[in-house]
Amino acid sequence: MMRSLWTAASGMVAQQANIDVISNNMANANTTGYKKSRTDFQDLMYQNMRQAGAATGGDNQIPTGIQIGSGVRQVATQKIYTEGSFQSTGNTLDMAIENDGFFQISMPDGTFSYTRDGAFKKDSQGRIVTSEGYPLEPAITIPATATDLTISASGLVTATIPGQTEPQELGQLQIARFVNPSGLDNMGRNLLKETAASGAAVVTNPGTDGAGTIQQKYLEMSNVQVVEEMVNMIVAQRAYEINSKAITTSDTMLETAANLKR
Repeated sequence: MMRSLWTAASGMVAQQANIDVISNNMANANTTGYKKSRTDFQDLMYQNMRQAGAATGGDNQIPTGIQIGSGVRQVATQKIYTEGSFQSTGNTLDMAIENDGFFQISMPDGTFSYTRDGAFKKDSQGRIVTSEGYPLEPAITIPATATDLTISASGLVTATIPGQTEPQELGQLQIARFVNPSGLDNMGRNLLKETAASGAAVVTNPGTDGAGTIQQKYLEMSNVQVVEEMVNMIVAQRAYEINSKAITTSDTMLETAANLKR
């Protein structure tokens, strides 16, 4: 009975972590480029009371053993990189990546971070930057007099400059890809950081070597399905309740055993 108390308690702790992840998904249901997370669990060690396959005399063996589990634990929170729906905005600097890849962002410390959030703006110097003011890499500066800014599916940025008959090329966007995007480190602010688990970034032009293409005037919305998260929340809540009832039942059994002498 004491074992069952700790086993059920581990289940409650695990479901609390599950609810935390589900709550974060729900909170980011409208966050541009957000990818939902999933909680992965593993069962804990087992106590072998009787070993399966043990000899019982002659040529006979025990067909099944007796193993008592000791609970569950959370082992991972995995990002699910399915593509979110695209929303047309009409905004010239809004961009969405169709299929695989990330925008590369230059950080103040000289490192790079990565994002699927394509809600870019212009800063006072005309550079294309994130909502936090971090510049897109490679850096692209838009002249103050530029009009009719166009970003092709292959990432070529052009604009019409007064006095010029042909559109002027302003730069070439590039996309970063990873062997294991789920291994990226979440920094908040819609930014991700490269880790040993993700592998090194493979930077290429959009539409080449498996990289996605750029869709101008679109934003990729969160891939969170609210109904799915609501169902997951109900399942987690019921599992939490069942584990709490197991604790209550074990406590009642212990109370009954303690009162035998009375």
